[in-house]
Amino acid sequence: MAFFRPRVSREAEVRFHADQEISQSFPESLDKARTAEQRVRELQAAHADEVELREAGLALDRALTEALRAAEAGQRATFGVKAYDDRIARRKAKATPKGAMWTSEVDRLRTLREQNRLTGIPRVPAVR
Repeated sequence: MAFFRPRVSREAEVRFHADQEISQSFPESLDKARTAEQRVRELQAAHADEVELREAGLALDRALTEALRAAEAGQRATFGVKAYDDRIARRKAKATPKGAMWTSEVDRLRTLREQNRLTGIPRVPAVR
């Protein structure tokens, strides 16, 4: 009796290759986020007005979101093709050294983005 081992779905393969492509932009997007964060820190140190701080905070939010998307794609690609269809394979892949590294990076970027959204973007009152 022959056992048939099912292959992964075609959709999972397509998503895997797309995530590999997206994850290649991670270093550049992380550099953009670092540059945007440095800009926000410089404006805060110079006691810039709230409009400038808001624009810099929004730019940092966009850069962190882009870096987070690339990191999440890298995480999924590191987990492998089977992880797209199988939650157990995804869980096992998180326990590997590379999987744990990507997971901690994604968590760190999410925390930075949420911290920026809560405290880093000043609210400019509406002018009537």
